[in-house]
Amino acid sequence: MNKAVLQALPSAAECAQRIASRLGLNAHTIDLHRFPDGELRVTVGPAADTTIIHASLDQPNEKLLAILFAAEALRRAGVRRLVLVAPYLCYMRQDSAFHKGEAISQKVVGQLLARNFDRIITVDAHLHRTRDIRDIFPGSEAEDLSATPAIADFLRTSGFDPHTVVVGPDEESRPWVSDLAGRLSLKHVVACKMRRGDRSVAVTFADAGLILKRPMLLVDDIVSSGSTLTACAKALAAAGATTVDAIVVHALFAPELMDEILRAGIRSVRSTDSVPHGTNAIALDNILADALREEIGL
Repeated sequence: MNKAVLQALPSAAECAQRIASRLGLNAHTIDLHRFPDGELRVTVGPAADTTIIHASLDQPNEKLLAILFAAEALRRAGVRRLVLVAPYLCYMRQDSAFHKGEAISQKVVGQLLARNFDRIITVDAHLHRTRDIRDIFPGSEAEDLSATPAIADFLRTSGFDPHTVVVGPDEESRPWVSDLAGRLSLKHVVACKMRRGDRSVAVTFADAGLILKRPMLLVDDIVSSGSTLTACAKALAAAGATTVDAIVVHALFAPELMDEILRAGIRSVRSTDSVPHGTNAIALDNILADALREEIGL
């Protein structure tokens, strides 16, 4: 049996192949067969002592079953250490029961993955009250990588106006916005956001003087409905920004929302490849490969 191998769900096969090439590993695509009633048959490739499964967990319900079935097949084939690379990690929002009768999905999914994987690696997990991602996965190793180095490298390569101000959509974004701005020697500002519902958001900026007649780079960790992004863009335009561009770590929004986002005054939207999306421009290959080097003794 080989020492290590990388396997991927079909939606992550291209990214997985690039990472495997960087690490000198063989890569296999896990085969998914759907029966007429919707059930899955999952077939994995050759196992190794350490097997890495790459599966970004957007549109998660079928994918969760697929990786659990894959884990069962691989353990039965003799895998000693099973690592999950999920650049986008699903069901992290619901970390508490906000209303009577609600399930705490973060707890359920965390325990489920911890029982099947020895190590879970993700990128900028959408956490609120959970301070340490390791608390979500009892008994397993877990790492929440930052996409900021990849975003900074992309911007250095593609170029940016030195007068650009990096903008965070809410107070939760302050750590990564200040980190990105510091890496690029730019100023930053953070919005005050009030959410009125899934698709209704009010945004204000206390430091409007920093926005006037400057280009803005709006950075968000996750965009699903686009309401925060569009509200921020409108507020920035009202405050006198010359242009607004957006970078998103996890682009979950439907393609048909792109027109609405552009109409709000956003010139461009670029995302990492954590989730396959038409806006993908920033590869996470380096940070994911670096996190896996210790698994294969590099």
